[in-house]
Amino acid sequence: MVNKLTYIESEQYNPYKNLAVEEYLFFHCQKEECILYLWQNQHTVVIGRNQNAWAECLTEKLENEGGYLARRLSGGGAVYHDLGNLNFTFLVNYNVDRQLEVIQKAVAKFGVCTEKSGRNDILINGRKFSGNAFYKEGSRCYHHGTIMLDVKLDEMSKYLTVSKEKLQSKGVDSVKSRVTNLVDYIPDLTLEALKKALREAFEEVYGLTSNECKMEDLDQKEIEMRTKHFS
Repeated sequence: MVNKLTYIESEQYNPYKNLAVEEYLFFHCQKEECILYLWQNQHTVVIGRNQNAWAECLTEKLENEGGYLARRLSGGGAVYHDLGNLNFTFLVNYNVDRQLEVIQKAVAKFGVCTEKSGRNDILINGRKFSGNAFYKEGSRCYHHGTIMLDVKLDEMSKYLTVSKEKLQSKGVDSVKSRVTNLVDYIPDLTLEALKKALREAFEEVYGLTSNECKMEDLDQKEIEMRTKHFS
């Protein structure tokens, strides 16, 4: 049973450090604690644990244009991150429906209804704005995902190489037509307003007040070691 909530925001955009902090929190999360970690990567393609980078992404193009390629611990598909996207991680012995409720409740604060699709996606009017993935090791686990606030869709489709078979199975013609940004429905939505709504929804769903943890409170030597691993 969760009896402690912790909220933490990353203050930088390097994917290797952000993934290192996520892994650090994974190993330091207490048994009855739930941590909500918010983070952003700049100009980055993140692939799943078992994916072939060259099959999922135009790696040379990404590198030549100053982008990052990173591999996360969880499974799932390749995703493109820019600063129009907000990533979240719930570090907890997860109840997926409860955690997705936090995302849906946060968006509902702006008057927009959403729906879950299968295990991995949250949709608005049939189009995905949040994809989710999961990781478990022993008794520890996390659930993380994306929230597309104002992602540059042309950039996303420029680097990702989604198979025609996968698109056809979804009944769409391109990766851009599958997804949507929250600003298409909430034009004046800001990143700070979204973060505030997420923290409020986090507390409402779990019925507890969250304590804020700062990045400088973490063991910087351990995070540096983990950053080197991800890079």
